[in-house]
Amino acid sequence: MSQRLRSIGFSLISAVILLLISVTPAFAESAELSKISSFAQNVIQILVTLAGLLAAGFFVVGGIGYITSSGNPENLDRSKKTILYSSVGLAVSIAAFVLSNMVTEIATAAFK
Repeated sequence: MSQRLRSIGFSLISAVILLLISVTPAFAESAELSKISSFAQNVIQILVTLAGLLAAGFFVVGGIGYITSSGNPENLDRSKKTILYSSVGLAVSIAAFVLSNMVTEIATAAFK
């Protein structure tokens, strides 16, 4: 039984290797690459804009909670955490936007 499994495994591995060797690579045209890059940049820009709007909303909620906490330490702490986490989320989304723009510029320069 194990000899049969080995021969089946060897046959499958050989078939996969033969398939990978015989396949010709497909190269993207430069026009198609620019369309994909443009689409990716637009999607990232929309997501960062939505993250900014969401963070602004949480800043407002945290600020209102901070003002109306009336000295209650639990509400005050929760509001501070809301403001902190929304600022961290905004910083991460802006960093992702900047990083994606840098990668796009580097990739565009490399493929020209």
